[in-house]
Amino acid sequence: MLNKALIEDVLSAALSTGGDFAEVFVEDKRNTVITMIGGKVEDSIAGRDFGVGVRIFNGFNSVYAYTNEHDRDRLIALARQAAASLSGQRRDLTLSFMASGSENRHPIRLYPGDVEPARKVGVMREASRYARDYSPEVSQVSARYVDEDQSMLVANTEGTFAEDRRVRSRMSIEAVASNGREMQTGFYGPGAQKGFEFFEGLDLKFYAEEAARTAVTMLHAGECPSGRFPVILDNEFGGVLLHEACGHGLEATSVAKKTSVFADKLGEKISSDVVTYIDDGTLPNEWGSLNIDDEGMPTRRNVLIENGILTSYMIDKLNGRRMGMAPTGNSRRQSYKFAPTSRMTNTFIAPGTSAPEEIIGSVEFGIYARYLGGGQVNPATGDFNFGVREAYIVRNGKICEPVRGASLIGTGADALRRIDMVSHNLAHGQGMCGSLSGSIPVNCGQPMIRISELTVGGRKEK
Repeated sequence: MLNKALIEDVLSAALSTGGDFAEVFVEDKRNTVITMIGGKVEDSIAGRDFGVGVRIFNGFNSVYAYTNEHDRDRLIALARQAAASLSGQRRDLTLSFMASGSENRHPIRLYPGDVEPARKVGVMREASRYARDYSPEVSQVSARYVDEDQSMLVANTEGTFAEDRRVRSRMSIEAVASNGREMQTGFYGPGAQKGFEFFEGLDLKFYAEEAARTAVTMLHAGECPSGRFPVILDNEFGGVLLHEACGHGLEATSVAKKTSVFADKLGEKISSDVVTYIDDGTLPNEWGSLNIDDEGMPTRRNVLIENGILTSYMIDKLNGRRMGMAPTGNSRRQSYKFAPTSRMTNTFIAPGTSAPEEIIGSVEFGIYARYLGGGQVNPATGDFNFGVREAYIVRNGKICEPVRGASLIGTGADALRRIDMVSHNLAHGQGMCGSLSGSIPVNCGQPMIRISELTVGGRKEK
């Protein structure tokens, strides 16, 4: 991508005014996005992005600059311009690059660039047809196909010289159900760090019909009651609640600045004993996985909470300096246009010992949240508010009538303490997470869990 001699010259220029660390990040990315509405292609965009970013540290201060040019003079000038914003004593640079020894855990069989667009559109048409044929009440179906093939290189003045190639594929399906007076939607968005072989092994019928079934079910649902009830969160993307309400608060981005409710609590009990919370970027071919992070460090399995005890944070290089702690392989960025920072990869609650039937049977009256929708959280306080895409009343230990308009309201710390049952049926859901370093692919996972009591916002009083 760039030769080592040029990278060394750029790093040397970056330290010309006294920085104590410099890094070069190079990216060459190809992607395709196809949108289909009503069985017809509405948009098809294919592109290529190339760029170089230069980052410099001086103590706890940092500066980042980037360009989409790659000639030597421009890159040297960019590094010097960035260095000019830092002051100090010039440092001489002697480099001995060490190649990354990370293994490739994510084999690709069919690269997206080798697949004809017609095959990609064919997959979308098939999924759209399954959703549309589910029920005459399905009035519209939209599908979105995404693939991405990113080559990256990162080198720094500590001797890191690492390269990786990341290939991801995803399809999202949204169904709208209507009775002529109102509409409800259903959604599913499976994805993986795989090539086009992902779609060859994907059960399109299941995902498309699940999106349609959710929309039709919610069209006939009653209003959700409001109050404080036990809440059962189903597995898979139910993990987005802990991703938002807890995961972001465990990123060094907020912990280092003391703006997280979990700052300075290592070794303390912050959850019930049944909760072990993990971030694992090594899971083979998973949507949020990486061989190396965007600082060139191999990803790893980080146990963040073990049996209720806070044991680790997710740490990048700069915030690790501020905290006096080593990086954990969690430094990520959307593209070369963003400086990296600590982010999640595949974050999930570890399997427990309760059976799903046992969890459901334990609730006299409460809410079963099958699929969560969007939400928001304040990392400083942990306050969250989540919409529920598909919800049901649990009555006398049985899942009963569907309800709509449900929202889950609380704080991450309180929700963690109130998780009192965890099942063994771990599954992962795929999503895009936005933060300081842009939008990145992540897995949110969990088994079915029970929160003993949580505020449920609805449209009627119980």
